[in-house]
Amino acid sequence: MNRLHPFSAVVYALRYGLLWLWVPFFLVTALAGTVAAVSIAWLPVVTALGFLFGAAYGVVYYYRFEYGITPDTFDVASGVVARRSREIPYRRIQNVDVRQGVLQRVLGLAVVTVETAGGGNSEAALQLVSKSEADRLQHQIRRRTAGVEAGDRDQPASDASLEDDRPTAGKAPGEQPPRPDRGAESPSVSEARSRREPAEPNRKRLFALESRELLLYSLTTLRPAALAAVGFLFFFATDTILDVLVAASQPFGGPQDLQTGDTQSYGVLTVVSMVNGIVVTYLVSVAYTFATYYDFQLGRVDDDFVYERGLLQRYSGSIPAEKVQSVTITDNPLQRLIDYAGLWVETAGYGPDSSGGSQSAVPLARSTHVHRFAENLTHVETPAFESPSPIARRRYLVRYSLIAAVIVAAVLGLAQVTPLERWYLAAVVFAAVPPAAHLRYVHLGYYVGEDHLVIRRGFWRRRTTVIPYFRIQTVSTRRSIFQRRLGIASLIVDTASSRTLFWDTPTIYDVDLEDARGVHRTGRTRLQSALRERARADDAGFSVDFT
Repeated sequence: MNRLHPFSAVVYALRYGLLWLWVPFFLVTALAGTVAAVSIAWLPVVTALGFLFGAAYGVVYYYRFEYGITPDTFDVASGVVARRSREIPYRRIQNVDVRQGVLQRVLGLAVVTVETAGGGNSEAALQLVSKSEADRLQHQIRRRTAGVEAGDRDQPASDASLEDDRPTAGKAPGEQPPRPDRGAESPSVSEARSRREPAEPNRKRLFALESRELLLYSLTTLRPAALAAVGFLFFFATDTILDVLVAASQPFGGPQDLQTGDTQSYGVLTVVSMVNGIVVTYLVSVAYTFATYYDFQLGRVDDDFVYERGLLQRYSGSIPAEKVQSVTITDNPLQRLIDYAGLWVETAGYGPDSSGGSQSAVPLARSTHVHRFAENLTHVETPAFESPSPIARRRYLVRYSLIAAVIVAAVLGLAQVTPLERWYLAAVVFAAVPPAAHLRYVHLGYYVGEDHLVIRRGFWRRRTTVIPYFRIQTVSTRRSIFQRRLGIASLIVDTASSRTLFWDTPTIYDVDLEDARGVHRTGRTRLQSALRERARADDAGFSVDFT
């Protein structure tokens, strides 16, 4: 078994030290006013003792943390008081990701995370190891994962890549030979290992995000994380930001301060604040996207897609081709205007993009290139989409009309308590109802192919998802009370990929009930055929539930 880099002891000592110093701080602060024997003067001493105790615990945790590669599993043992040992089978491993922050890149260190199928969190995280050790782990685990997928679980006895992790001749079972620390190995040891370990196979480059495409992607993408970042900043600097907004609104007739002003000046302040908030959020989103996808590269090693990206924090990881659940082409109105799109893949595990199992394979490229890449990846024929029932368009008209009526009613209610006179101008929102209903309708579609089901939905972020039949887990028919009255239904098609806050389950919306039943029957029949073909080819079984 191997240990982390010695710098990890410093990181754990600081982490647990800062955590534990707050325990005596809060205890003394709470008891000083109620217990006569406790004095607030104890704070410097007890917080120092708490920090020292936490730091000592962190150092012990470092020495008790071990990991190793075995022929069948990746093993991790950790814990000081409660010992935890994990054996992660290679067949469950989805991704092995390597992450480097700015300081870690300077020091030549990295964080390795192992993601498994169906996991909501990382199964194992190694903080920190040397960059060379991170690359070795990523390569060796990827090789063994591919070997399991191919049915080759037995490694040759001469496989030198396991030499450091298994007993040697003459040792008792379970006894490990002495070895240098991975994090502090000498150059001679590193060179010796590099000579006896097989080199990583040649990486075939599939896609690289050029500077122009990176800039276009940054300018045409709005990240929800940017809104959260602006809200976080406003929470901690509310007074300063309000003063800046008041000063920015004064040239347009805003109030001199928040205490003295009339309705008109406060209205100007509100508009200026909204405009500034939108601009700042957009700029933060641009900067965040640029830094995240800087120097994005996608390649292929054996049966895995491998990627690298990031400016300040560098990521590298893999997407096992065999474990891809679905492929999704995404675009928004701006990207469609310039004929660009992106490509995402869904795996069953927890992805490094903080979006569940969704991972970007092509952040942005020409639409023709993205569609061709998707067809080569999934072998899906060019889809001829079928539209939902025409009744759906009428349903969307009614829905958006109700929303517009609520907006007008809200403005009318506001006019009852403020000097707002021309409240009826809010009725202009009804003019947006017909185009909104039309745009929603025309961007919905589905295609039932021989081997794949293709679903398209969304206008602001249109998503076209290609799902192989053998990846389907459940297909369920959903009918609301309004859909039952109209004789239409929606089909929800779920795979083993993780769902997130911003990615919904692929759904065929508002089709005729008979068409929905037909798609359900056809999908079930072709799914069973696909499973039988894969069972004959791979001798593999799949369990599928239709509700």
